[in-house]
Amino acid sequence: MTSYRISQLAERSGVPATTLRFYEDAGLLSADRTPAGYRVYGEDAVERLAFISSAKLLGLALDEIRELLDLREEGVCASVRARMLPLVADRITETDGRIAELGAFSSHLSDVHAELSGPAPAGACGPDCGCTTTAAPAARPVPIALSPTRVRDVPVACTLGGAELGERTEQWRALVGKAEGREEIRDGVRLSFPAGAQLAGDVAALAAAEQGCCAFFDFTLHLTPTALQLDVRAPESAAGILADLFGATV
Repeated sequence: MTSYRISQLAERSGVPATTLRFYEDAGLLSADRTPAGYRVYGEDAVERLAFISSAKLLGLALDEIRELLDLREEGVCASVRARMLPLVADRITETDGRIAELGAFSSHLSDVHAELSGPAPAGACGPDCGCTTTAAPAARPVPIALSPTRVRDVPVACTLGGAELGERTEQWRALVGKAEGREEIRDGVRLSFPAGAQLAGDVAALAAAEQGCCAFFDFTLHLTPTALQLDVRAPESAAGILADLFGATV
């Protein structure tokens, strides 16, 4: 039977060794020990890691993944599917809610754009010139939590490695470069971007992807008629990662 040391499993699966240790601490992955105390993993660990990575891409929380792994150990696929169905349905509902909120914001922006495209009044701005807008009920500031759960007690670990990690870092740096403002908040940083449905979608998509591989991050998106704000929070032990991606310290 094939067995792997932690470095070998990391290379075989593409999951960093730090993340493998985190998965063990979280009860997602088990390891035997050699007499010298080294971790040793069986061949089933590779398939187990593939399932974990797949579940994280679906936005499932660690406790949900742990439950599915326990069911998977029983060897009945139908049981795993039966539990996955409502979890995936919940994620669809959450995603549809975010889409609806972004759609309402986009509609409001279109109304403002149409108003501003008309003839400007003579003289200075006034309350009815179109430069000052009143948010409709659907376009009020909308905070959207992009993290499935509060993750303040989640160990700092990332499931990306190599080229994927470098690509993700460049994506964040490019997006952060579009920010018009930055302020320190408790445990993290708030980035302010110009209003725009396309940019809002880009920010939401990248934040959701990042939370999928780095569960210790906590993202909240705030939408207003004039601005887009992203709050990023992380544990104190993740200060270096937070600073590298967002130019922040905790």
